[in-house]
Amino acid sequence: MNRTRYTAIAPIVAGALALVYGGFSYVKDTHTTKIGPIELSVKERETVNVPVWASVGAIVIGGLMLVLGGRKG
Repeated sequence: MNRTRYTAIAPIVAGALALVYGGFSYVKDTHTTKIGPIELSVKERETVNVPVWASVGAIVIGGLMLVLGGRKG
């Protein structure tokens, strides 16, 4: 497979995963304090929701790249 196909498959996979999971989350360090030998830290879990229209759009764009990318005009 050539580079164009890999580039086209990436948004298709990402869009499909976004449709299935609806978003992703990550942990963010917000505060860290060190008092002598004791270290305290606060971690917050952040969630990012991916809109359905963005997921479908990524799948459509990847599909178009896959179909039209192989044509040489």
